[in-house]
Amino acid sequence: MSRLHPLRLASLSSGMTWVAAAVIAPITHAAAPVPDFDKDVRPIFAESCLECHSLDKAKGGLSLVSLQDALKVLKSGVPALIPGKPEESELIKRVVSTHEDEIMPPKEKKHLTAKQIETLKQWIASGAEWPAHWAYRPVGGSEKSKVKSQQGGESPIDDFVREKLAAAKIAPSPEADKTTLIRRVSYDLLGLPPTPEEVDAFVKDTAPNAYEKMVDAALASQHFGERWGRHWLDMARYADSDGYEKDRPRPDAWRYRDWVIRAVNEDMPFDEFTIEQLAGDLLPEATQEQMVATAFHRQTLTNTEGGTDQEQFRVEATFDRTETTGTVWMGLSVGCARCHTHKYDQITQKEYFQIYAFYNNGDEVSRQVPTSPTEWAAYVQKNGGEVKKLVPLQKELDEATAALPVKLPEWEKEVQARLTKAREAKLTQNFAPLEIASISSKSGSTFKTLPDGSQLASGKQSKVDAYTIELAPSAKSITALQIEVLPDESLPKSGPGRATGGNFVLSEVKATTGQLPVLLHSAKADVEQKGFKAVDAIDGKPDTGWAISGFVGKRHVLTLQLATPLAAGSALRLQFDQNYAKSEHNLGRFRVLAAAEETEASIAPADVVKILNEEPKRRNPVVIKALYEWMAKLDVDVMMATTALDTAQAKLPKAPLMDVRVIAQRNRDVRTTKVLHRGDFLSPAEEVKPAALAVLPPIKTRGAEADRLDFARWLVSRENPLTARVTVNHIWARLFGEGIVRTVNDFGVRGDQPSHPALLDWLAATFMDEDGWSRKKLIKRIMMSATYRQSSAHRADLVEVDPQNKLLARQNRMRVEGEVVRDLYLTSSGLLSRKIGGPSVYPPMPPDIAALSYANNFKWATSTGEDRNRRGMYTFFKRTAPHPDLMTFDCPDANTTNVKRTVSNTPLQALTTLNAESYAEAAKALAKRVLEDKALANDDERLIRSFRLCVSRVPTEKEIKSLRALLYDSRTWYTSHADEAKALTKGYESTDISTDELAAWTATARIVLNLDEFVTRE
Repeated sequence: MSRLHPLRLASLSSGMTWVAAAVIAPITHAAAPVPDFDKDVRPIFAESCLECHSLDKAKGGLSLVSLQDALKVLKSGVPALIPGKPEESELIKRVVSTHEDEIMPPKEKKHLTAKQIETLKQWIASGAEWPAHWAYRPVGGSEKSKVKSQQGGESPIDDFVREKLAAAKIAPSPEADKTTLIRRVSYDLLGLPPTPEEVDAFVKDTAPNAYEKMVDAALASQHFGERWGRHWLDMARYADSDGYEKDRPRPDAWRYRDWVIRAVNEDMPFDEFTIEQLAGDLLPEATQEQMVATAFHRQTLTNTEGGTDQEQFRVEATFDRTETTGTVWMGLSVGCARCHTHKYDQITQKEYFQIYAFYNNGDEVSRQVPTSPTEWAAYVQKNGGEVKKLVPLQKELDEATAALPVKLPEWEKEVQARLTKAREAKLTQNFAPLEIASISSKSGSTFKTLPDGSQLASGKQSKVDAYTIELAPSAKSITALQIEVLPDESLPKSGPGRATGGNFVLSEVKATTGQLPVLLHSAKADVEQKGFKAVDAIDGKPDTGWAISGFVGKRHVLTLQLATPLAAGSALRLQFDQNYAKSEHNLGRFRVLAAAEETEASIAPADVVKILNEEPKRRNPVVIKALYEWMAKLDVDVMMATTALDTAQAKLPKAPLMDVRVIAQRNRDVRTTKVLHRGDFLSPAEEVKPAALAVLPPIKTRGAEADRLDFARWLVSRENPLTARVTVNHIWARLFGEGIVRTVNDFGVRGDQPSHPALLDWLAATFMDEDGWSRKKLIKRIMMSATYRQSSAHRADLVEVDPQNKLLARQNRMRVEGEVVRDLYLTSSGLLSRKIGGPSVYPPMPPDIAALSYANNFKWATSTGEDRNRRGMYTFFKRTAPHPDLMTFDCPDANTTNVKRTVSNTPLQALTTLNAESYAEAAKALAKRVLEDKALANDDERLIRSFRLCVSRVPTEKEIKSLRALLYDSRTWYTSHADEAKALTKGYESTDISTDELAAWTATARIVLNLDEFVTRE
């Protein structure tokens, strides 16, 4: 073959990742099967070409992401691909070349095989059909498979599976025995072993629906929500701490975990489950539980280290939310497009930030919610009479709020007139001191009025204080207030604060006139300490505030605008809350001033003015909601109804409420989203709007621009080809150990092809169309299949033909997760607390582990009582110092989403279950349990009972013989080693059992509990 023309050489750079065959094969058109693009061709491109020939890096002008790109004429003027003409296609010429400057990929890369080259030739010769990637194609209908198995298939699932088996001439495995089946179902659905009594009852039940009844009972158990909720928490990256260096605890994190457990137990349809977590705050009349659901987004890491740029870590958290959504719902590695266009999948960097835009205006906020719906219901029942009195008050508030849309035109007209007048007048606000009629301090500080009207505080201080100030009526109306903090030689560092460094923390400024609150809508200061902004003084949060570290010893001012001007002569009361947990940070010297001039800034916040400047017809639901929220703060009827309701609620007994950090849409100072060059938050580029990926159907919007709720609904729409496929694949993987698509986190071109594509689509369609997104129905559907119920026994005949069991000729054996290992030990020993939900607990852990945390700032106070023996999922998870028992068994670190845990088998795992404190206690408890069981008459009965409590089945004669020998040797040893026996049984002593006997049985129990079979789901 002659060398390529120089122009052709320039058309494809030497850096291309084509791989050439060692031998040049002649181009022929011999009859051959047409290659399947997804199965045969796309994997070649993905493995050997896309590294250099993608949307992001189209070397030589060639991209092999789509047919449209591949057909483009190269820089040399020749096309790389000519359908039907492989001999004229530059692609083929380059992969068969032997010249080191022409061969693709370069000589240092792995070569394509002759078979792969022939596949490409045949594909081009057949017309180069290039269908959309399989995962982007619409999900078909849920009609049952037309394949009718002749081998005993009991569901369409079996039809799909056995068609593949028949083609490979492989027979399916027989059904597992009944003991294995109930154990399998119990491990899969509950993460707990069945009791011997449950096993016996199932084995003896000969009814045709015995298996179905057993599955239904497990699905109805409240422990199902724990088992499958834990799966979801892996994907939600749940943890009980912030992460990063300081890794502070999150005392409210468990409330989201409880929401997940409850939602799973109630079989909340997965589409609703999705919407409430991604956009519950945007639902009409969002409930408290729907707000709690949004804490899914709160599971991101939070950096509270001093000196950090909080905007950087807000952006990092938004990256995480974007990429978690891509992995969990779309099965795509969208994070690869954060810094540049995806090298393999059709995801541009711009599209990445279009998805990012959905989350860019979601802020973390604190909401007060019931500790649990159950406790709230009990509270309402107990205080029903008093609670009922709130109903008409709530109704008044609802009616006042509902009237806002009617009032909007008139209100807007009045505000627009004021804005116009202010703009024309071009006034500036002139502040004059207000006379203070009286002042007091909650902590007992005293005040001295100085000649300039300022107040100088002295005497007692407190970490939590409040100054209450009654102001003399002003002769003028008031549109703004100014708090002037002043230096004074009597204060540390000349003040103006009373802290040792001269600082203060003004947590909250509250204003009232009569019984009504005065809304302060914006705050500005001449200086701000990092992390203590002016606006923090009016944000309603007691743990934030305005401070001035770095600027002490000088005069500074905080200016506060009133939402509605206060008429001349009106009474005005101010309250300065000052809360700082570390030390006293109270105001030292200050005075209060007021202005009467109305300006554009005083009439409404800038973001509200921006909305008012828009044409009403162009306003989307989000900004309209923001407008109503602003109106509600100003409307007299709403304010009076709110005050009446708050007053009545204050008279009730303390309610079971707690503060929870959730996500709420930012309605003010809305951020614009820009592509960040190389993913750097300091390098914004072009502005983008929220949108879906171009390869997927468009999003249906409720307003002019799509928002997070539109996005969530789009994810679970019937038109979306990804979410249902990805979700049923997750569920399948939990029940078989591997997904139909084995790369459960990657449905892109680099991911695996589905082993049973028709089955995957049938399950996805059925999940949406027939099961109504019910996970319980889908799980039962799978469990009822003969495929699920097959034996997992090793088969020599599969070693060569299907070593990875992709065709599902048998079930798979799976080692259970770290949390379930703990649960099994606690259950079999009789120690497990069955309590569901509530705050995280602290089971025994070596104290040195907690000391690893930042500056030794975290103490592990080991739980007592039933909390010591709660399920593993309730163990407090500190990201920088997780419990070692969990990590030994491959628990993910919760820093990023995890859709499939890795499974390792190491000696350390056996050493842990033999010696770690919790597992050692389980061995002692199991020994004591069988020794105290009066129904057991002898050693053999106790050995059989302990064995069945752990592995469900009756031990073989050989196993009993080994256990007898172990028990005998242990008795002999501990009879002559009393000190060791006493040390081993510490904490489990009994007056009815000798110490050496309990020690011997404990040693035996440790071996039974440490069987591989015990922690393996067969």
